[in-house]
Amino acid sequence: MKKIHFIINLFVFALLIACSNDSGDIDLDGIASPANVSALATVTQDNTGKVTFIPKGEGATQYKISFGDGSTDSDYVGVGGTVSHVYKEGVYKSKIIAMGLNGKTTEVEKEVVVSFRAPENLKVVITNDLSVSKKITVTATADFALFYDVYFGETGKPDPISANNGEPISYTYKEAGTYTIRVVSKSAAVKTTEHTEEVTAKLILAPTTAAPAPPNRQAGDVISIYSSKYTDIGGTNFNPNWGQSGSFAEFDLNGDKILNYIKLSYQGIALADNVTIDVSGMEYLHMDVWTADLEKLETSLIKPGPDERAVTKDLTANQWTSLDIPISAFTSQGLTVNNIFQLKLVAKPNAGGTVFIDNIYFYKTPAEAVALPLDFESTTLSYAWGGFGNVDASVVTNPNKTGLNVSNKVVKLDKKNGAETWGGASLNFESPFDAAKGTKVKVAVWSPKVGAAILYKMELSTSPKDGNGNPSVNLEVQALTTVANAWEVLTFDLTSAASFNSSIKYDRVILFPDFGKNGLGETYYFDDIKQSN
Repeated sequence: MKKIHFIINLFVFALLIACSNDSGDIDLDGIASPANVSALATVTQDNTGKVTFIPKGEGATQYKISFGDGSTDSDYVGVGGTVSHVYKEGVYKSKIIAMGLNGKTTEVEKEVVVSFRAPENLKVVITNDLSVSKKITVTATADFALFYDVYFGETGKPDPISANNGEPISYTYKEAGTYTIRVVSKSAAVKTTEHTEEVTAKLILAPTTAAPAPPNRQAGDVISIYSSKYTDIGGTNFNPNWGQSGSFAEFDLNGDKILNYIKLSYQGIALADNVTIDVSGMEYLHMDVWTADLEKLETSLIKPGPDERAVTKDLTANQWTSLDIPISAFTSQGLTVNNIFQLKLVAKPNAGGTVFIDNIYFYKTPAEAVALPLDFESTTLSYAWGGFGNVDASVVTNPNKTGLNVSNKVVKLDKKNGAETWGGASLNFESPFDAAKGTKVKVAVWSPKVGAAILYKMELSTSPKDGNGNPSVNLEVQALTTVANAWEVLTFDLTSAASFNSSIKYDRVILFPDFGKNGLGETYYFDDIKQSN
């Protein structure tokens, strides 16, 4: 049988060759071993002990089973195939062996309980998903059981879904409502054990996660109506009385405020009296919208007169939809946009849906952005370095225009007397790091001493926070200064950091002068932060 499964792999390999382009090379050694390998094990309820394995995994082309009872391993079966084996009563440690295209294998152990005694002490836990509407998860455990079936009770769906004893099964109903769920726990015995329970599949009518965080932008590149990221126009009325039906509230999601329009028909957003905005220099109107029951949202820009034009966009239920509406979509209809004073939102195709809206702002693509390479010479960009740990940061005139660095502007970091060992300064990128431009970073450094540890760090600011409240996705690389009171270029090889991932769009840089030591009232200068290979 080894010859058979080898021939199968050769056949799949030949298909890949045929599908590849003429210049493409297939790196078999680079293909990872199969992952997330598991198997559903079912047993017939006839006291025979016949167990059927249904293996699955990612990147596997075939599987075999080591039964764990001293018998010979099964032959290989392809994806979607099954393996059956008759056991005597007992508990066995079987193995699922998954093979990939290049012959690499992954083995996963699975306990097989074969009992001719009906399942006992059946316990069923049924929960509603907190973030997905109408999704129910069932977990059933019982003594002597190998697996269980769940009948979810939805009309037109009579077949059960099976899972190993103790493993969860999730199901999303088409409609919210009350359903009768029947759980049948099974062993090798003829007799089964059942549990029946009524459950309510709930429609989630509010987001459980925040809208995507807006990117860093220069103040001149954005006009914000409602966003915690940027400075909003003051005095805006988000619920003017235009005779509309429905209601308004400001929804609080763990401290994140979001506009909530309930049973929306149409809704106005009005700037303060005698206030208008000129958005002719902007390129897009952005909004993040969450809804469980609204198909489309019509958005109008309105100038005094009133004169308005509308654009309608599709929404995706139960998740945030980020809308970026070109300003040209309004101006192409004949609207001039140099004095906008109102916006209008309309539910489509029918009134009555509920929406949550965050991050309403106009923006344009910047002519230049805070991004690598950084030389701090721009007269239009604001380099908003933020010091921490008793370190002050600022962009100043180069006090030492000698040697390797005769540029005009540099970053000054004052590590004050008694500053924290981890004191430093950070700067947010407006265009994220791109590893394709180089995985080494060179930094011009002026240090008052030899042997000072300079720590270069980058973070993904939107990643989950670690135990210290800092972004958990980051990398750190350290280098030592070799000269004092003079400029030198230090190289930080990002690939030397175990956490480095070339696909991550890091959006924050952090510099730590004399890292690991308390401050002594010394000053460090940095300049020309750029990528190289």
